[in-house]
Amino acid sequence: MDINDLFRAMRGRRQWTQGSGDNGEGWDDEGTSMPRIELPRVKKIWFAAGGLFVLFTIVLPWLASFMTDLYWFEAQGFESVFWRRFFARWELFFAALIPAFAVYALNWRVAWRRGARLFDEGYGESQARRLGRAVLAAAFVVALFNALSAMGMWTELLKFLNPEPFGETDPLFGIDIGFYVFSLPFVKFLQSWGQGVLMLALIGSGVIYFVTRSVSFEGGRLYVAPAARLHLTLLGALILALWGAGYWIARYELLFSPSGVVFGAGYTDVHVILPALTILAFAMFAAALFLCLNFFRPMWKLTAIVVGLLIVTGWAARSFVPGLIQQYRVKPNEFELEKTYLGYHLDYTRRAFGLNDVASVAFTPEAELTHQELEEDRETLQNIRLWDYSPLLRSYRQLQAIRTYYNFQDVYIDRYEIDGSSRQVMLGVRELDLSRLQNPTWVNTHLEFTHGYGVVMNPVNEIASGGLPFFFMKDIPVRSTVDIPLTWPEIYFGSASDSYVLVKTEVKEFDYPMGASNVRSDYEGDGGVSIGSMWRRLLFTLRFRDTEILFTGALTPESRVLYNRNVRRAFYEIAPFLIYDADTYPVLEEGRIKWMQDAFTWSERYPYSRPFDSGDGTLARFRGVNYLRNSVKAIADAYTGRMEFYAVDASDPLIRSWMKIFPGLFKEKEEMPEEMWRHVRYPEDFFEVQTEVYTTYHMTDTNTYYNREDVWEVTPVGRERRIQPNYVTMKMWGEKSPEFAIIVPYMPLGRDNLIGWMAGRCDRKRYGELLVYQFPKQKLIYGPGQVEALIDQNPEISAQLSLWSQRGSDVIRGDLLVVPIGKSLLYVQPLYLKAEKGELPELKRVIVSTGGRVAWDEDFGGALRRLMGEREAAPDGTEKEDKKSLRQSEISDDDIKGLARQAQSLYEAAQSALRNGDWASYGEAVKGLGEVLERMQGASE
Repeated sequence: MDINDLFRAMRGRRQWTQGSGDNGEGWDDEGTSMPRIELPRVKKIWFAAGGLFVLFTIVLPWLASFMTDLYWFEAQGFESVFWRRFFARWELFFAALIPAFAVYALNWRVAWRRGARLFDEGYGESQARRLGRAVLAAAFVVALFNALSAMGMWTELLKFLNPEPFGETDPLFGIDIGFYVFSLPFVKFLQSWGQGVLMLALIGSGVIYFVTRSVSFEGGRLYVAPAARLHLTLLGALILALWGAGYWIARYELLFSPSGVVFGAGYTDVHVILPALTILAFAMFAAALFLCLNFFRPMWKLTAIVVGLLIVTGWAARSFVPGLIQQYRVKPNEFELEKTYLGYHLDYTRRAFGLNDVASVAFTPEAELTHQELEEDRETLQNIRLWDYSPLLRSYRQLQAIRTYYNFQDVYIDRYEIDGSSRQVMLGVRELDLSRLQNPTWVNTHLEFTHGYGVVMNPVNEIASGGLPFFFMKDIPVRSTVDIPLTWPEIYFGSASDSYVLVKTEVKEFDYPMGASNVRSDYEGDGGVSIGSMWRRLLFTLRFRDTEILFTGALTPESRVLYNRNVRRAFYEIAPFLIYDADTYPVLEEGRIKWMQDAFTWSERYPYSRPFDSGDGTLARFRGVNYLRNSVKAIADAYTGRMEFYAVDASDPLIRSWMKIFPGLFKEKEEMPEEMWRHVRYPEDFFEVQTEVYTTYHMTDTNTYYNREDVWEVTPVGRERRIQPNYVTMKMWGEKSPEFAIIVPYMPLGRDNLIGWMAGRCDRKRYGELLVYQFPKQKLIYGPGQVEALIDQNPEISAQLSLWSQRGSDVIRGDLLVVPIGKSLLYVQPLYLKAEKGELPELKRVIVSTGGRVAWDEDFGGALRRLMGEREAAPDGTEKEDKKSLRQSEISDDDIKGLARQAQSLYEAAQSALRNGDWASYGEAVKGLGEVLERMQGASE
């Protein structure tokens, strides 16, 4: 039956009879002629259709993605990175493809020829050639899949070729840590890859020999032809040798053993499993040798006995013997036998997470704050954060989004020099949200609405009238009351969702709204990729699957396409081998908006270090990591998208290796602009990982660690969420000047009281240093949970909270901050009020506490006065003097300047309301102005 039979069967015909005419026609059972379809023509049609399908669904999209990626890397100045990554993958591909194909083809062809020769199957010459080609094709296909799977090891290949010493050795074998981080992973891959290739070659050869009956069962006995036996024996010997190499490599893997009380090699691993692996390795080598000896003198039985004994001995020593030793030898004497290895585990875990150089200070805080401490620590008081991220973000969106198509993705904390002193501020970037456009046409989303505009900034500790933020920078165009220049407020690259836009086109871009008309502009930068030529328009049409790019008449020879505009994703596209902090924060530098991104080098191959495993999943991308360093700071320009990577930790062997691999990617830290250094901060994710690890690994005594006698936690009892670290400007105990730092308190496991706190220093002189203050165990230091309980027990506060709730308002309690002041602790919690159906929270109260006492007021200064007034009040009339002293210590010249700015802002608001006839707003503004003037008068007394 040929293809005509198939067509006739599909039409329901019974059969047809081949015609005898020269025209090649056939006849059906009714004598009706039917034209034959030529099979070669059908094949050509199918091949052509298949080729077109592959061309348009695979080849052209791949080419478009490849070329546009290359253009983007070139525009960023990182084409060397692109090609190094590209060639690393394909070098590994061909390094796997060629040997695998050679092994498969050689062995399977040999098996086919020997089998066919030994048992003459009577194949014709053409048929034999076709079968031979089929064997080669099968070998190529299997090798191809093998090579494709190997391409994913490109990072391990590059690290293997560019190792760096750690200068530290493991305690078991005395080998430099660099061997385990850079070399061992790729060596393991080579061993498993080689063994897998040989196993497939053996299986394929066995199948061929069986098909050709060179291997068969005759009379219930296995028969193997001599030629097939020698061939399969050689393959088996090579497999056993690589198997033995795998056991030898597994000896080093004991340093990552998760069993027992130690992560890494423990007593049983060292005294039982390590010798067992050694025995198994030599057993496999011996087995391979005995198999090879059978080429010269057959002794199959002796070989089987010797090899079997060695394998059984090694298997027994690795399987049930360790369990017996662990149960009956180690467990009854666990601490004594594991003590040495516990010491290794503690030491190497602290080293891996950068905790070996933590400065730990035993300290006993005073019971209560004093006026002297307040006087000496005014800058800390001035920078206490009253605005929580979530309520402030809502306020930004309600007050400063201006239009529906603008949005704030997040709010960020930083410090700037304002009026000669360092001030902590919160700021947000007004980015474009295309999903909120009222008319999302192609022109609007890709040509006209191309960028966000401006920033909003407020001090962390100031409150405007009505419990709203007091803005340093606001509105469109940006209005500023501080000396921070912003000459390029457009945001083309940011943290919002990614989409491409076309700039320098015939269509004027929307810049910002202004009255009845809008202000329009043209892009003046050199960011993105040129799209002026037809070839590039075609490529980007395929990349974005958008034919409008090809047919629009708005493009000019100077037009550019901006894509990969989410800066965090863009950083990852350049350097996917790094882990990135979740927070990409903006910095205002020389009139431009820059994005700062922290990135981390990491490994899972640091001996004896326990892998990180965050219980709540908030740091899931670090799970399994057992070595971590904050070695990279990346910067991106919000206008041009230009990216720079700086290696800031030259002591890290991993970043030194990556710098060798990609010499054009990283710059030295000395090349980072000084202004950007002023805004560098200790990354929050890295700090959270370290603080989590330190809860257990602050214990240096093996007995204390074994008994878990002194475990800490950062999650208060009864809560699911851990305390978030806070950036503060504070004076460390014993230091003369304040500094910017990130801090978090510690509590004993299962208890509410404080046991200490950790600080990560952010200022350049001491950047990256960790400081821990340990409090005495025998003295009660109030923890966050206990202070919140004191707040709930305060009659005035609880009554007012109940009243607000009954009136339908949502009470939002902000983060409770634990702020060191002098030698004491001050607890601060902002309290917000939001209408039940509203979205604008107002900061209504500030709660403060020290020494077990609680006070609150409408602002921080009032609450602090009440707190300290309660402590100092006395019948002899000293209360007034104390309050006066407190005002003088609390309100600095910078505060008076801030109040003056508030007064000016309220005056302008009152005048505007008066002109518009808005008497309600006018009354509010005048009332707020009066309150500010009263505070200024009190400050001057």
